[in-house]
Amino acid sequence: MHIPESLQDLADSEAVQFLKRPKTITRIIAGVFSLIVFSSLLTDGYQNKTESSTLHCILNSNNVACSFAVGAGLLAFLSCLTFLALDAHESRGGSARFKTAFQLLDFILAVLWTGIWFVGFCFLANQWQHSSPKGFLLGRSSAKAAITFAFFSILIWIFQAYLALQDLRNDTAVPYKRSLDEGGVVLTTLSPPSAASPVNTPTAGPNNLSYASSALSPYLTTPKAPRLAMMTDN
Repeated sequence: MHIPESLQDLADSEAVQFLKRPKTITRIIAGVFSLIVFSSLLTDGYQNKTESSTLHCILNSNNVACSFAVGAGLLAFLSCLTFLALDAHESRGGSARFKTAFQLLDFILAVLWTGIWFVGFCFLANQWQHSSPKGFLLGRSSAKAAITFAFFSILIWIFQAYLALQDLRNDTAVPYKRSLDEGGVVLTTLSPPSAASPVNTPTAGPNNLSYASSALSPYLTTPKAPRLAMMTDN
């Protein structure tokens, strides 16, 4: 039986390790909450009243409330899917600048979605409070589900912002240290040689200029005048 070994290999695979990360789990939960918010109001959020056949939003007949919840839920769901793909790309390896920019964007969007869901929850709850209890025959459970998971979305996006801030704090020092090291290498390379540093002296050889000039020096010297010898008469 090789089932335990295959299960161990599956547990140690990159896909399973990626799905076990807290940030991945948080994104999946946030995406599910957003899906519930916009799908519940998109399907049962518009109902007709007992005395007319015109469709109205079940939240106090305010179409802005339903449109806000549907739009926010759909955009949040797409945001979760996009950042899941970016998380997979980051886990496979990337440059330090890409990771820093991605983590900063992740933190900013998490804070932004926290504020959006807080405003959305307050708005939806206020509209539901002013709704007539007997105005619509159907859709009450969908409205309650949308309001409930809008509140849960606030909590999950707060936790997502906390995880992004932790990653940003842990990884921001790496690119700056690397840039300082590179700057030190550049300054060391461009600095002039000091007095204590050895100076390369030209060596004599066939390809050296001094060697060539010394080799040609006998031919470039001024010729000496001939000497006159005095002959004596015998």
